[in-house]
Amino acid sequence: MIQVSDLHKSYQMGKYRVNALRGVSLEIQRGEFIAIMGASGSGKSTLMHILGCLDKPDSGQYLFNGVEVNNMNDDRLAYLRNKYIGFIFQNFSLLSRTTALSNVELPMIYGNVSGRKAIAQNALDAVGLTGRINHKPNELSGGQQQRVAIARALANNPQILFADEPTGNLDTQSGKEIMEIIRQLNEKGITTVLVTHDPKISEYAKRIITINDGIIVNDEKKKDYLSTLTVNQNIANTPNGNNDSLFNMFEMFDSIKMSVNGLLANKLRSILAMLGVIIGVSAVIAMVSIGQGAKKDITKRIENMGSNLLTIMSARSNAPGSHAASAIGSSAGLKLEDVAYVKNTVKTVNKIAPTCNGNAQAIFGNKNTNTRICGTYPEYLDIRNFKIKAGKCFTEKEVKSRLKVAVLGNSVIEELFDENTDPIGKTIKINNLRFKIIGTLQEKGSGGPMGDEDDQIIIPLTTAQKRLFGKESLSDINIQVINKDSMDQANQEITAVLRKRHKLRDNDEDDFRIRSQAEILEMVSSTSKTFSLLLGGIASVSLLVGGIGIMNIMLVSVTERTREIGVRKAVGAKYRDILSQFLVEAVVICVIGGLIGVFLGIIVSLGIGALGKWPTSVSAVSIIISFCFAFIIGVIFGLYPAMNAAKLNPIDALRYE
Repeated sequence: MIQVSDLHKSYQMGKYRVNALRGVSLEIQRGEFIAIMGASGSGKSTLMHILGCLDKPDSGQYLFNGVEVNNMNDDRLAYLRNKYIGFIFQNFSLLSRTTALSNVELPMIYGNVSGRKAIAQNALDAVGLTGRINHKPNELSGGQQQRVAIARALANNPQILFADEPTGNLDTQSGKEIMEIIRQLNEKGITTVLVTHDPKISEYAKRIITINDGIIVNDEKKKDYLSTLTVNQNIANTPNGNNDSLFNMFEMFDSIKMSVNGLLANKLRSILAMLGVIIGVSAVIAMVSIGQGAKKDITKRIENMGSNLLTIMSARSNAPGSHAASAIGSSAGLKLEDVAYVKNTVKTVNKIAPTCNGNAQAIFGNKNTNTRICGTYPEYLDIRNFKIKAGKCFTEKEVKSRLKVAVLGNSVIEELFDENTDPIGKTIKINNLRFKIIGTLQEKGSGGPMGDEDDQIIIPLTTAQKRLFGKESLSDINIQVINKDSMDQANQEITAVLRKRHKLRDNDEDDFRIRSQAEILEMVSSTSKTFSLLLGGIASVSLLVGGIGIMNIMLVSVTERTREIGVRKAVGAKYRDILSQFLVEAVVICVIGGLIGVFLGIIVSLGIGALGKWPTSVSAVSIIISFCFAFIIGVIFGLYPAMNAAKLNPIDALRYE
């Protein structure tokens, strides 16, 4: 079964190099029961580790079933350990957070064996642990733990069993029971190699090899030492493990289960690890919901301005002989004559209302407020979708008469009047002029980035121009087009009419600007998108910080569980098995953190919308994106610790303190 020739192995111990094996050669036949004896430091454990494919020699030849082992890669060695070799360690080397049944299942998980629970239960029954299969190692005695280790070693029906001081941590009676089990296994045909320094234990073997200072000094064979076992399978014809799928379902469920158990076992550390992801995901959802809410609020307000609306504003003009207009919205370029000309010339215009706007202080009794004054025509209310709540609006007759009458928005009423006071018929002062309140407007909604459309007082245009502001120019002209399909045509016609009236030449720029709802909505949409991306980007920084925290926690976890990694590799875990396990653990942390973050982000978003005046809108897209981002963070920042774990040498991991 095994043939080794001239094996050499040395270790660097500080400044010194220790020769553990010096030219060891031996053969092991199928069915043998061999005890390797020697003092501490003689090299017996090193020899067992090399024979068990946990370590490689510096030089020499090793044939297993006629196949050269030294040339095998790590995955092929893992396959060999999983399918042909079983290990029983002195310190039991059981996974502390799993039950006896799960420990025995471990080799079968990596071997992709079906029906593993039944097989594991039968193995535990065979070593006398029928009633203890669901107990964890800390709930078992030393002898029982070693029985679990034996059951695990037998899970995949190995051809050879390596036992390293199997009774070293047991009392005398437990030691005898364990050795009796090992003897019976050998009698059933399993080749057994036992490492011990105890002569009483070596008496169970049929062949005793004594090693000293890395050299075999004695090889004693008893008369009945050899019993052959027919081996039907040769590893030369078995797959090397490289063609296995990257993940199998057994390993996936095991990794997820181990991850959850690990999180529950270290609750505080787990919460701290998730905290960055939780904050990041919740912040992304909350910030994006604020941006989306602002966009919806602005869109609603623009739509509430009125249907089929065009707004003409004055603009700076470079035309020869023109007056230098100020900024957009100033009064240099628009006159009442323009209003009449457009109304009489452009057939697509349904209604038109000029405005003369400004801010002024309104006073009633001992209360006052600074508000927007809008001087306009009665048609303004229809064009801008304002509805009368109480009273009436002024008429064209009152506009011509320059009467001091006013229609108040809801916010002005709240500032000037008590809750039970009816403002209709009351008189207020605006810039020391007395205005009679003849009507109030229905509330359109206040707050948000568009400001408060209810915070204004509407008065006749002539009153605003002649009595209040003392100016002839207009702030803007509001036009209602006959239908939405005529918006572009109306825009072109109005532009042509105003250019003709203002006597602009072909190469002159317009001294006015026409804004449509579509243009405003497009601008708002672009601004809101940028705003949302900015907020989401800022919040995403928290996710990156959380990812760094995840990587740190996983690196600590790899260090703490180095021996566990060694055990997993000893029973057949390949590089990708360890990689996937720790990667899944990082992803599980991020996924759980992401779920909590989603829930928290929704609550925060709804809370902001309910308690504050800023609108919010929770988007399913933001939830999906932030959750996927959390998943990706788990993969990216979990990959490096997982690779570190997967690269560990099994024997170095098993020896880690």
